[in-house]
Amino acid sequence: MRDTIESAEISTVAEQCLSWLVSDVEELERFMLMAGYTPQTLREALGSSAFEAGLVDYFGRNEPLLLAMCANAGMPVERVMRVWHRMNRQD
Repeated sequence: MRDTIESAEISTVAEQCLSWLVSDVEELERFMLMAGYTPQTLREALGSSAFEAGLVDYFGRNEPLLLAMCANAGMPVERVMRVWHRMNRQD
């Protein structure tokens, strides 16, 4: 059950990250370049857990981008960082 909740939370946060990226073409291009995506491979990756984790990680490692996205989405920064930390913990 916990994995399902965490997966749903990652998906929710990733959706907000993606919404921000598609509104900023330059940032979307930076993300694609850094992650190695082409337009085709990006479309194919949509909805995958690896893609969602990559989005959360991209924002979690870029504070100015994270702050802007959270302010725009009305999402607490702490929520994103909580998800990011859970994804990166070394249990």
